[in-house]
Amino acid sequence: MIKIIAGEKGTGKTAKLVDEINTEARKDNNIVCIERGNRLDQLLKPNVRLVNMKEYPVDGFDQLLAFIGGICSKDYDLTHIYIDSIFKVANDSSMEALEIFIKKLDVFLKDTPVTAMIILSGKESDLPEDIKAYI
Repeated sequence: MIKIIAGEKGTGKTAKLVDEINTEARKDNNIVCIERGNRLDQLLKPNVRLVNMKEYPVDGFDQLLAFIGGICSKDYDLTHIYIDSIFKVANDSSMEALEIFIKKLDVFLKDTPVTAMIILSGKESDLPEDIKAYI
């Protein structure tokens, strides 16, 4: 399952993300949070695995999907993946590429217990219908 939190800068998307992650972390879920940088490291529970994409040679949505596949193969008991600022994490700002990524990620996660939550900066009204379906 994929959920998207969309909104313009300064609308509280990251605060919602942090609340959601910490709520799930209290339930002893196996959680991975992917971001570019380390601004969330002091805000998340210690049992959340934080991945700083600056440390990995991932460029583009296809490589990000492969990276997530690697995380899932290592953590067979993974329950949640959170991605803060998807365009920054993927190092790609193409809305068309994001649409393809979300469709592929949805197919990949279809038969797994993993829930993915993605933070997307932008006006919800400007998003393609295929992406709005996940909001």
